[in-house]
Amino acid sequence: MIDEAGLPATGGVEVVPPAGAVEIVEELAHEDVAHRHPENRLLIVLDVDGTVLLEDESLSPGIVEAVAEAQRAGHEIMLATGRSWEATVGVMRVLDIAPEYAVCSNGAVVMRRDDMDPTHYERFHTETFDASEVLELLRGHLPDARFLVELPDGRRLYTDYLDDWNLHLAARVEFDELAHQPVSRVVVVAPERSEYDFLDLVGRIGLNQVSYAVGWTAWLDIAPQGVDKGSALELVREWLGIDPARVLVMGDGRNDLGMFAWARRHGGRAIAMAQGPREVHDAADEVTLTVEEGGVAAVLRALDRERGA
Repeated sequence: MIDEAGLPATGGVEVVPPAGAVEIVEELAHEDVAHRHPENRLLIVLDVDGTVLLEDESLSPGIVEAVAEAQRAGHEIMLATGRSWEATVGVMRVLDIAPEYAVCSNGAVVMRRDDMDPTHYERFHTETFDASEVLELLRGHLPDARFLVELPDGRRLYTDYLDDWNLHLAARVEFDELAHQPVSRVVVVAPERSEYDFLDLVGRIGLNQVSYAVGWTAWLDIAPQGVDKGSALELVREWLGIDPARVLVMGDGRNDLGMFAWARRHGGRAIAMAQGPREVHDAADEVTLTVEEGGVAAVLRALDRERGA
């Protein structure tokens, strides 16, 4: 006779169908591999617009499932974007990721997850510069442009409204008020001009004391000198303790050139989206499918196959 009083307490038993059991076993196996082989962990960095999101703000096909699988394999998935934090956090929620860090404003801002509240992030690292000179220079050449500056605390000041600007924590001001204090970045939009007009302009006037990126639409993003996605990601990599060669970055625009160069310089991988301009393709190690075709998902699924090979 069994003395049940002497047995340890037991929990409930959950019965799952065979397909569910297979999925659970696979997840446990992946987690165990990641635990036993931390050297296989990658820092995977995704640009947002044109990489994660299509032009209409819908998600690239298959990306949510592929990101979830990469996380189960033990990889760190994070975003590095030209967007402000307020326009980035929603993308993280849709992807169902909560990385320790997020790079925003083209590298001028690094957000860090709160250890006590994983749903909350704080401004952990912010770069600033005196934008008065560059603002006056650009207004002289682009008198009809619309200007926005981002302040170190995340507030933004702008001269004229634009439909596609996220203006949460923003206030409309006169142009002269934009440079009353140091800023993290300057955004210049001239809807009547093309990206090639902007490229020609910066080539003619010189922007030697700042970093800049020209977007595929008619905008110019200006950051402190030496600051871009790559400079911010090097800080993140060091904080996470990830080997430089264990980095994979994906993007589609000229503002991704800095992180491409950073990744390749240290032995990592830089992958461009197929719809990006030629100079972005040339700066990458390889080119994946377009964002509409699910380029990120294709790369992440290939990682899974490589691990199983």
